Amino acid sequence: MSALKLVTSKKQSTVSPVVNRRLKLLSKVHEQIELCTAKKEGNSYAPKRLKTFIDKTTGERKTIETIKRVKEWFWISDTGKIHLAIKYGSKTLMLNKKGANAIEVSNGDELISTLKHIAGSIENGELDEFINDVSKATRDSFAK
Repeated sequence: MSALKLVTSKKQSTVSPVVNRRLKLLSKVHEQIELCTAKKEGNSYAPKRLKTFIDKTTGERKTIETIKRVKEWFWISDTGKIHLAIKYGSKTLMLNKKGANAIEVSNGDELISTLKHIAGSIENGELDEFINDVSKATRDSFAK
């Protein structure tokens, strides 16, 4: 034990809201990367999730594994280019102060590399301001 560095530490019970939002968006970006990679290879991407429900006949809770629906964040524009919008929940993030809401790429490989670049930007906190704006707007929509 003398060779180890011993410290007094306490585990944090909560994660800051900013970090929580980053992690949520980062997991969705990784889903989009998996979706694009599967499409490029000609496969389908069907992640699984656990769904809990109450059986109406017996009244007991049951858990089953179902396929999670993943919506594409990208589409082909009129010019033939691929446009990519970053979503936080059901809202589209503004990507700059001028109101740009999509990224234009020319092919699928560039789309995957752009998504990976965005994941790095999220980890570095570059999109925190825009995530916070969308999150605040969502919270405000629930207030009466």
